[in-house]
Amino acid sequence: MKLYGFGPTRSLRVLWGLEELGIECEFISVNLVKGEHLHPDFLHLNPAGKVPVLVDDDLILTESAAIVLYLAEKYPDKGLLPADIKERAQVYRWIMFAMTELEQPLWRMARHTMLYPEDKRLPADIELARQDFVDMAAILDQHMEGRRFITGDSITAADCVTAYLMDWANEQDLLADCPHLLAYLEHMYARPTAPPRIAQAFAAMEKN
Repeated sequence: MKLYGFGPTRSLRVLWGLEELGIECEFISVNLVKGEHLHPDFLHLNPAGKVPVLVDDDLILTESAAIVLYLAEKYPDKGLLPADIKERAQVYRWIMFAMTELEQPLWRMARHTMLYPEDKRLPADIELARQDFVDMAAILDQHMEGRRFITGDSITAADCVTAYLMDWANEQDLLADCPHLLAYLEHMYARPTAPPRIAQAFAAMEKN
């Protein structure tokens, strides 16, 4: 397998899944700063020009959460997806919650802070997105009271997807009122299988 990715991007959540599974995968850096994601060879893999992309034989798979779920299903004995269908449904539920209710406002903030041309940025939308995130994070924070993992008693694909978002949110000072999520964040990144945190990935990128 090959994973095309770059530094402090959603590639980190796939790397986390791979580490939890103990699976070797060739990592191919696609330097977004240098525009390598717009090269025709990469656009052939992902016309959207985004990382990560997983290539497994004849399968080309984009979208980080989909990649994590694919890997979890490919190696069922590793336990990233529960065997029980109802427990597995809870993993799907929280992954969907993370991608729709938590990641989207973070992404809106990033677009209006750094990615859009300055004349297209809307400060008001940043504030709306911050509030959207805080409101939804409060729900997950309540859920995490007394829990070490999002579902069950061991790590699942839901954690690989969500812990990265908690690090991203913490970088934006959005977890001040979420003590259970802050504890969860520290617990997850204390794992020996955890990828670099976003700040570490940025620092490493700047050195190269």
